[in-house]
Order: sequence, then C-alpha cells, then structure tokens
Amino acid sequence: MSAGSKTKVLIIDDSAVIRHLLTEILNQADDIEVVGTAQDPIFAKNKVRDLRPDVITLDVEMPRMDGLSFLEELMKTDPIPVVMVSALTQKGCETTLRALELGAIDYITKPSIDVSSGVINLGDEIIKKVRLAAKARVRRKGFECSSVQAAKELSGKKTSHLTTGTLESLSATTDKIIAIGASTGGTQAVTEIITALPESTPGTVIVQHMPPVFTSSFAERLNSISRIDVKEAVSGDRVLRGTALIAPGNHHMTVKRNGAMYYVDIIDGPMVNFVRPSVDVLFRSVAKYAGRNAVGVILTGMGEDGARGMLEMKEAGAFTIAQDEASSVVFGMPKRAIELGAADRVISLDEIAKIILEHA
Repeated sequence: MSAGSKTKVLIIDDSAVIRHLLTEILNQADDIEVVGTAQDPIFAKNKVRDLRPDVITLDVEMPRMDGLSFLEELMKTDPIPVVMVSALTQKGCETTLRALELGAIDYITKPSIDVSSGVINLGDEIIKKVRLAAKARVRRKGFECSSVQAAKELSGKKTSHLTTGTLESLSATTDKIIAIGASTGGTQAVTEIITALPESTPGTVIVQHMPPVFTSSFAERLNSISRIDVKEAVSGDRVLRGTALIAPGNHHMTVKRNGAMYYVDIIDGPMVNFVRPSVDVLFRSVAKYAGRNAVGVILTGMGEDGARGMLEMKEAGAFTIAQDEASSVVFGMPKRAIELGAADRVISLDEIAKIILEHA
C-alpha cells in the first residue's frame, strides 16, 4: 500500500446484512475503501486475485468452505492481513483462537442480539482494527508450527529438547518468576513460547489483551498443547514451577509474595493504558515483589502497555526481553519498551524461550 493511498478491504461474509453494514462503516473512514464483497471463500478467491486487497475481513462459519480452511490456504499461498469476524461464544472463541494461530491479525466479535445495531456500535473499533491490520506484518506460513509439534509430542512421553545442564540449573532455583505481556499478534507469540518450555520452567504469569471468554478458551487451548500446566488465574492461585497463569479478561492481575511463596491477586479497577488487564499492572507488581528473581518479556502489540512496567522490572534487577521488530506482528509495545531503555535483550520470537530459560 503506497503512502497516501486508501486501504483496500475485501469483506467475506455469508450474511448480506453484515456485508452491507461493514461496507457502510468502513467507507465512512477517509483512508479506507471497500473494494469488494463475497458471500463465501469460493467466490472470494477470484476477487482476492483481481482486487489485491490490503486487508480482508473474514467470517468464520460460511457455506461451501469455512473461514479457517480459507485462511490456512491464503496464508500458505498469498498472505494478506485478515481480521476475523466471529460470535462471542465458546465455539466462536475456540475457532477465533485457531484463526489467530494460523495468522489472522485480529478479530471482531459479532453481537448475539440485535446484530445490526450491535455492529454499528462497533464501528470505531472495526475501523481501528482494519487500520491496524493494514500496518501489520504477515508472512507466508508452513503450518507445522511449534504448537502443533508440541501437541504431537504430548501424545507420547513429555520430553524436553533442553540439555541436562539447563534442567539442573532450573531445578536449583526456587523463587524465580517469568512475566509475559502481549497484545495484537500475541496469541501466536505466547503459544510459540509456552509450547517450547519444559515442565521444570519457573512459575509464569501472562497478560494477553483479550475479552473474558477468550482468555478462558486461550488457557484451555494452551494447556492442551503444552508441557506445562496452563490455566486462567483466580485470586489466590500460587505461582508454581511448571505452571502458567493467564489473567482473566476484564480484570487486572498482580503478583504478591508471602514468604517464599508467590501468588496472584485478580482485581477490578480502572483501565490502565486503555486496557484491562494491563501488562503494566502485572509488571509493576512483579518488580515490587520479585525484583531480580524475575524475567520479563514484552511481545507484539499496539500501544505502549507494559513498557513502563518493564522499565521498573529492569530497575529492580530483573532480566528483560523485548520481541524484535522483524518477528512482531505489531511493533508497538516492544518498540516503546526499547525506546525507554527497558529491554536487556531485543530478540526474535523463535529465540525467546531459550533466552528465558538461560536467565531463569
């Protein structure tokens, strides 16, 4: 997309009402133009080739070919930024999470009641997400990704590729903690990291910007494909070796310490950096209670949530890692952390798990 030109959008949805509403909403933006619509992926294939859209909005459930199959095929052959359109249901969440693993940039949740009014009320969010997708990095994918490999390994004996020396080093520590923060593009990044970690990994706490139903599904999905245990956190959960806790949507998560024991507190409260849960809230608590015994990781995402909290972690003696620009879907949060001098290392996503364990 050249500078100053409009973002060209192709809408794929089997609902004529949704196609009409999305077209009206997106065409209201001066920098966006809907160049075409399609009622299912079969019709869309020729339009993708002929119209060369910058962004695609893609429904999940459609006749003849479902959205996931189309997305997987698209990302293998002709990667284009995709924003999924799904229902805010358990099934919709699971499908959307799979879409994000396959390479979708973001998602829009369709209201379950009064769809027309609900979609119109989401107008600003829809425009924002399409703009963000237009700037995101999308790469051609082979789909034997780390999470799939991990799932295969879990079907047999759980073994780690780490050396004996590394495992012995991990066993010698009792009070380490790993804190991870992510937003747009983060589900894929977090999945790649968590599925690469062994059972002996220090207790891990994660903030991923997501709505409530999504964080529960995300935790269940990660737990099913990881060597470590993963769950959506509740207040009082201990931060234990071999366990990862994910902050529930619409709640902040903090870490506290009682003697040698870390535990989490799930709290309400105002949004921080326009989000809840906030990475900054988590990181600041880790800086306070874990200090030099922590490793902090900030991953792909829009905005600057987590950057100042990571700086506090570094100043408290923690080792800090920022995902590099080349492997980030959106280089917002890591970039701001780097600008503040909060990152000890700036590295590619595929190296982060290894570096975490070296410093845990």
